[in-house]
Amino acid sequence: MRRLLSWAATAAVLPVLAACTGAPEDAGSDPGAADARPIPAECEDTADVPKRQMRGVWLTTVRNIDWPSEPGLDAGEQKDELRAQLDDARDLGLNAVFFHVRPTADAVYASDKEPWARYLTGDQGGDPGYDPLQFAVEEAHARGLELHAWFNPYRVGWDDPDLEGLADDHPAVEHPDWLVEYDDQGWLDPGLPEVREWVTGVVMDVVGRYDVDGVHFDDYFYPYPADGEEFDDDASWEEHGGGAEDRDAWRRSNVDALIADVHAAIGESKPWVRFGVSPFGIWRNADSDADGSDTGGLESYSAQYADTRAWIREGSVDYIVPQLYWERGFSTADYEVLAPWWAEEVRGTGVDLYIGQAAYRVGEDGEKAWEGDGALARQLDYSGELPEVGGDVFFSMQDMRGGAEGAMERLQEGHYALPALPPKAQGGEGRPDPVEGLRAVRGEDGDVRVSWDAVEGARSYAVYRVPEEEADDPCALGGREHLAGVAGAQDEPSFTDTGAGAGGDGDAGRPRYFVTALDRYRTEGAPGEGAEVGPRAD
Repeated sequence: MRRLLSWAATAAVLPVLAACTGAPEDAGSDPGAADARPIPAECEDTADVPKRQMRGVWLTTVRNIDWPSEPGLDAGEQKDELRAQLDDARDLGLNAVFFHVRPTADAVYASDKEPWARYLTGDQGGDPGYDPLQFAVEEAHARGLELHAWFNPYRVGWDDPDLEGLADDHPAVEHPDWLVEYDDQGWLDPGLPEVREWVTGVVMDVVGRYDVDGVHFDDYFYPYPADGEEFDDDASWEEHGGGAEDRDAWRRSNVDALIADVHAAIGESKPWVRFGVSPFGIWRNADSDADGSDTGGLESYSAQYADTRAWIREGSVDYIVPQLYWERGFSTADYEVLAPWWAEEVRGTGVDLYIGQAAYRVGEDGEKAWEGDGALARQLDYSGELPEVGGDVFFSMQDMRGGAEGAMERLQEGHYALPALPPKAQGGEGRPDPVEGLRAVRGEDGDVRVSWDAVEGARSYAVYRVPEEEADDPCALGGREHLAGVAGAQDEPSFTDTGAGAGGDGDAGRPRYFVTALDRYRTEGAPGEGAEVGPRAD
C-alpha cells in the first residue's frame, strides 16, 4: 500500500523540499504562494498508482494510413480530420501523439530543405495552403497532449509512385549519389557523412522552429532484408569504411553516429525535447549473442545494423519503444520473453522504456491471441507489472477507432481508468509557480468547471479532485488516484470535470480541487490553495 505521510511527519522537511526544488524566490511576497509546498518526492516514489505514464499513438502520414484520409483534401478538410484524430487520442485516455512529419525524405511542414510530402496534395512539392505541423502542435497542446515529431531518417519511398515522382528539390534528386535503390524502394545512403549531416540538419530545423515535445525515429535505418537483394553501398564503403572491422560493423557505426549526433544536437538546442527510437523488437537472439533474448526471429543488430543496446548504454536516446508486436506465448518472439529482456536492458541507465503495441493486429483473422476486446489488455497485464516499463505506444491511429476500438475501450475501463501525466524530461531547474485564482463551479448537468489564472511558462496543467478527508494530506497528489485530468495551456485555462458526479458531494464528502502547472520539462509546480465546489451556476 502507498505509505501516506502525515503532516506531522513531513512538516519539518517541506520547507527544505521547497528550497531544493526551486520554489519561487519571491514566494513570500504573495500570501498564497508562501503556503505553497511542492508535492513531496517520497509521495510520488511510493504511490500505489504512479501519476506519470506514456500513453502514445503513432499518427501515420505515409500512404495516407492515418491522416489525411486521402491526398488532395483542402486545408479545411485536413484540419477537421486532424482535430478529430486528436480528439480521439484525448478521449481514449492517451497523452502523446507521434506525428509522422517526414515520411519519405519530404515534409509535412513548411520547409526550405525538403519538398512537401505528396500525401498532402497528391503531388510531392504541392503546397497544402497551411502548415500541418504547426497546426498539429497547437491543437495537441490545447488538448493537453504531447506531440513528438516522427522522422524516417533514410527512406525515400517506393519505386511507384515515390521514386517516379520526386520533386526537383528533393535531396535524392539534387544529390543522386546519395540514393541507393534496394528491392522496390529507395534509401539515402547511411554510409555518407553528408547524408548524416543532412538528416541531422533536417531534424534540427524542426526542433528550432516548432514547439515539439519530442523527436522520434522508427525502425527504418538500413532496409529490412529482401531475398536475393544486396544493398549497394560499395562506393561509400570504399571511401569511408577503411577503419572498420568489417562492413557490418561499419554500417552499425554509421547508424550509431546519426543517433548520437541527433541526440547531442537536441540536447544543446532544446534539452526538454526528448529523443527516442522505436526499433524492431529483437536486438539479437541468444543463439547469436549470449546477452540476446531467448527468441528466434530477425535481429535488428544484423539485419538493419541498429545496435539499440549500445544506444541505451551510451545514453544516445532518452527513451526506447521496441515494437513488441507479438503475443504472449508466441514461440519465435514471446512477448513474455522480450518485455522483461528490454526492462533489464534499461534498468539503471536513465533511458525510459515504453512498449510498442500492435493495435493493428486486434481481430486478426486466424489469430486467437488477438481476438476479443481483451487482446491489448492481456499484453499490458503482463508488461505493466514490470517496474521499468513506463507506458505504451500504439500502432496506429486508424486502428484505435477501427478494429481495436473495443480493445481500447477495455483498456479505458481498466488500465486507463485514471488519467496520467507525461514522463519528465531530464534536466531543467526550478518549477512553475503555484496556480492562483482557482475556482470550481458545478453546472446544471452536475459537471464541475474548474478555472484558474494562467501561469507563465506552463505547458499544461494537472487537475486533482481530492476527497474532503484527504484534502490536508501532503501525499494526496502523489499518485494518480485523485488526478481528474490534464488541461492544455491557454490564456484562460479551465477544465470540465465530468467525473465529479451529477449530484451533491456523495460518499467522499465535499471534494476540494487542486491544480498544478507543468513546464516544458514536464516538471510539476507546487499546488496552490485548493478550491471547494461553489454554488451551482445559474
